[in-house]
Amino acid sequence: MKKIFMFLAVMGVMAFSAQNVAAQDDAAEAPATEQVTEAAPVLTDEVEEVPMHQALKTKFIEGGAGFMALVIICLILGLALAIERILYLSLSKTNTKKLLEKIEAALAEGGVEAAKEVCRNTRGPVASIFYQGLLRMDQGIETVEKTVVSYGSVQMSQMENGLSWISLLIAIAPSLGFLGTVIGMIQAFDAIQIAGDMSPNVVAGGMKVALITTVGGLIVAVILQLFYNYILSQIDGLTIEMEDASISLIDVLVKYQNK
Repeated sequence: MKKIFMFLAVMGVMAFSAQNVAAQDDAAEAPATEQVTEAAPVLTDEVEEVPMHQALKTKFIEGGAGFMALVIICLILGLALAIERILYLSLSKTNTKKLLEKIEAALAEGGVEAAKEVCRNTRGPVASIFYQGLLRMDQGIETVEKTVVSYGSVQMSQMENGLSWISLLIAIAPSLGFLGTVIGMIQAFDAIQIAGDMSPNVVAGGMKVALITTVGGLIVAVILQLFYNYILSQIDGLTIEMEDASISLIDVLVKYQNK
């Protein structure tokens, strides 16, 4: 996320520098008159850098507080959901190899009850799946296998909890931006109708305000999409880990039962 903001900041500085260069070229071509002397302080003022937060605040106001506020709310809600999922998935990671070794040792020393205790004291979806399987150890290996598969689906659903809302916000943010653009264009044409003239200032001002909302919506959608894809990749990794660990657990239980 920091890289995205850095990229936007660099683009803003490049655009601002290009404007300054163009302004300086126009000033060099103008004749040396009193008007050039009077314009010099204006160029000096334009060279002053505007703080990033002040520029963002200005664009936010220019885009219209109503629609831009809705876009910002989408960003805040999306980031909150994404951060919650990232923390949840981070805490769900387990060293499955070490856990299987503990379970195998517990089965050899204290039987199924000792293995259950190991699972209870270990966090994460893998340990929960193992515990559910060990609960039905007395019903046979086939029942344990079915339980592991079924409870694995439950754990996957819990890991994906909230992703539908993030996906919804990704779709809503640009839609709100486009809606703000359409309304801004309508307001621009209303201003042209009232003025009775196709003044470039009136047209450009209305289009600028309209397009700012679209830019805001697209930026929010891109940021949330990056988080969404990262979360999906984490879920895929945990899913593969659960499936592999479940197969290993069945092997351990079969070995224990055949003793």
